[in-house]
Amino acid sequence: MLKKIYKIIIVPYTLFLLYLMFLGMGRFQYEENLITVEPFFSTIKFIQGPNKTIDIVRIVLGNIIMFIPFGFLGWIIPELKKLKPLLFGFISCIVIVEALQYFTRMGIFEVDDIILNTFGVYLGLKICGLIEKKINY
Repeated sequence: MLKKIYKIIIVPYTLFLLYLMFLGMGRFQYEENLITVEPFFSTIKFIQGPNKTIDIVRIVLGNIIMFIPFGFLGWIIPELKKLKPLLFGFISCIVIVEALQYFTRMGIFEVDDIILNTFGVYLGLKICGLIEKKINY
């Protein structure tokens, strides 16, 4: 039952997430292309900035939590039940999305986003494994 619901929801969820990444949450087009490639630099700078704690938690945890559902892709594509193919496929896709944000100037290409999003997928894969163990017992 869960797998059927997942199959129905993942495509609209992905489209919603892409909307958020390009147009939602007060997005605007930057005047120039921006990139941050030093790992954890932008996240640490963001945390140390004048931002409210709730905004920090929302952004940092959001970058993880919003990508947990992609750890369940093995329910649709069996090859993605394994860590390496899942992470290789996801990282390839998220780099393309980050590059599109860069080239359209509708966001910043940030290595931190790739790391946090990928961690979310990893957590999703682990949660998926726990759910499958529970279902099979």
